[in-house]
Amino acid sequence: MKNITLSADNALIEAARARARAEHTTLNAEFRRWLADYARRDQQLQEARAVLDELRGKLRTDGRRFTREEMNER
Repeated sequence: MKNITLSADNALIEAARARARAEHTTLNAEFRRWLADYARRDQQLQEARAVLDELRGKLRTDGRRFTREEMNER
């Protein structure tokens, strides 16, 4: 694993560390989680668009507009 150096306001760092402690984790662990999410964001967006495109090809309403009650039926 590679180390990196970041710069941030001291008060912000301490507030983040306090929150991490309250959540029983570390600032380092939370940053690694954020970094992984950030790096995968484009991939997740592409996957979500692919699902929507697939659904668009399968769902047809023939222009009919549903009422609120119909959309909320289970």
